[in-house]
Amino acid sequence: MRYFKLTIAYDGTDFHGWQMQTDKPTIQGEIVNVLRRITQENVQLHGAGRTDAGVHALGQVGSFRTQSALGAGEFQRALNALLPAAIRIVGAEEVGPEFHARWSSLAKTYRYRLYRGKVVPPAVWRYVLHYPFPLDEEAMRMAASRFVGPHDFASFAASTGSEDDDKERSTVREIYASDLARSEDGEELVYTVRGRSFLRYMVRKMVGTLLDVGRGKLAPADIESLYALKDRSKSGPTVPPQGLCMVRVEHAEAYRIPPS
Repeated sequence: MRYFKLTIAYDGTDFHGWQMQTDKPTIQGEIVNVLRRITQENVQLHGAGRTDAGVHALGQVGSFRTQSALGAGEFQRALNALLPAAIRIVGAEEVGPEFHARWSSLAKTYRYRLYRGKVVPPAVWRYVLHYPFPLDEEAMRMAASRFVGPHDFASFAASTGSEDDDKERSTVREIYASDLARSEDGEELVYTVRGRSFLRYMVRKMVGTLLDVGRGKLAPADIESLYALKDRSKSGPTVPPQGLCMVRVEHAEAYRIPPS
């Protein structure tokens, strides 16, 4: 048995998220279908995170095992030849059996783009939330910094759909970095967050809360109150998915197979 890591970029606009679904196009589903076609095996693909419908990626990571004799470069070329153009395998390498895209992950980085100009250029409208209205950006930056550290993010997570599961799951997460900055051209306000793992809709709720701070509905100091409340109805709205992108997934280097 051999083990492979894929680094995957995709435009999520026309897909129903990462996770395989019956009769709906998904990123995982498209890749699995091609892998099974290439290997003639019932390949299972594990992802580092389950991005939602409409969310994009520059550096999603997937892992799978196979008895195929194909090398990493051959898998990359074959996948890119057969996958939809909206999904690209930007990296492929053989790894050891202990590597798992999700469980071996050390950190993930997400980015959310707010377009602040009056008119969104056609080339970027799929990847930004258009918000040309006044915002207190300095207050938003102060609020963003308050996400750093280990906190209970219950107020910033969607329900699992089950009251019992909601009660049993841990909603404590650690955020390593949380920054809000203008893009180089000044047209976008870009939020970047890095953490070990994230709850469902967590980043989108965090951005919605930052927008409420920018509008004056909340103050930066209210972030601490939201942790204590553990009530998702008190935080900001869940912003649309198209502005969100999984930028990078970090793994320890120990999984690499030394060159022969």
